[in-house]
Amino acid sequence: MIVAAGQAVARAGDFAANVATAARLTALAGSQYVELLVLPEAFLTGYDAAVFAGPLPAPADLEGPLLDPLREAAAGTTVVLGTALDRGPRRTLSSVVVRPDGRTDAVYDKQHLDGPEKDLFTPGEDGASIVVGGLELGLSICYDGSFPEHARAAADDGAVAYLNSMAYFPGGAHRRDLYYAARALDNGFYVVVSGLTGPCGASSFIGGSAVYDPEGRPLVRLGEEEGLAVAELDPALVAATRARHTMHHDHRASLGRRVRR
Repeated sequence: MIVAAGQAVARAGDFAANVATAARLTALAGSQYVELLVLPEAFLTGYDAAVFAGPLPAPADLEGPLLDPLREAAAGTTVVLGTALDRGPRRTLSSVVVRPDGRTDAVYDKQHLDGPEKDLFTPGEDGASIVVGGLELGLSICYDGSFPEHARAAADDGAVAYLNSMAYFPGGAHRRDLYYAARALDNGFYVVVSGLTGPCGASSFIGGSAVYDPEGRPLVRLGEEEGLAVAELDPALVAATRARHTMHHDHRASLGRRVRR
């Protein structure tokens, strides 16, 4: 399966402009036969504290005309789009999946909130995977990927890849590149990361979208430019890697008690 991590600037609070950019990246991905496109964290709303504190789209808005340009562009391509979401009693940082047939669902809420996000959002309670082209793919958002057990839970459920929508600030490149390569190596599966780039509201972001192979090697990586990081996922390589490097299989449910002498 051909996948892509899309990367572009999001305008803070300009939902229509961000949908138009997402639709443009989706059309570009479709022209390269991409079956799955991952877009950055909070790309629909922009990643900005002032926007997060104001009016946000609700799940019902995702089924209406707001995302029509993206649905029209998504023929043949499934799109994972990050957004801040107003779920009524709670606000979440979420992954929205737009299918080629137009189905649109907010299927995952970020489980690990970082810094000021904790004052603005409620963490998700459940992990989630989607199936595209017969392949199970785990969902995650930015800081989720810092926790080995989050990716492992997806792998345990049968995921052959881990999709992460992220937004890293300047100074975070070393941690960003280390986390996601490690999650690939830990679990012997692919990791697809899509990063917000450029200015957005009061902040700026550093991109770094990439696809890592099951041993943690970057197959393709972007800098801070707009574009697509395109690669092919091969489930046979996942199986072969796990047979050769058995860390995932050898994981112990418990290490017993710790003894100090």
